[in-house]
Amino acid sequence: MYDVTVKTGFSAAHQLRLYDGKYENLHGHNWTAQVTVEADELNSIGVGIDFVELKEMVEKILSRLDYHNINEIPPFDKENPSAENIARWLFLELKTQIDTESTRIKRVEIYEMEGCGASYFE
Repeated sequence: MYDVTVKTGFSAAHQLRLYDGKYENLHGHNWTAQVTVEADELNSIGVGIDFVELKEMVEKILSRLDYHNINEIPPFDKENPSAENIARWLFLELKTQIDTESTRIKRVEIYEMEGCGASYFE
């Protein structure tokens, strides 16, 4: 079993609805996303999943949030744009592209700032 991990970032604003405090106000972060894919086996060149292709998939999805107010982007126009919910959303978006017989999305971690983040896995 192999784990392949990529890390990338995006910049976006959000506000947490019904949060009793300053984070209910619109504020921004330089977010970090770390995605791990599990591979049962390696292909003919010794790769579980290509780093470049995986990173491109992640960045394409996250480009929908980059330099936007996340609260205005579905599904976060109705769902709170917490790190936990963003991690689950990215996981489910990637699952449709990555999961095969031998590879599957394992974990997505989203960090709002260094040392403060959440992850989603199934």
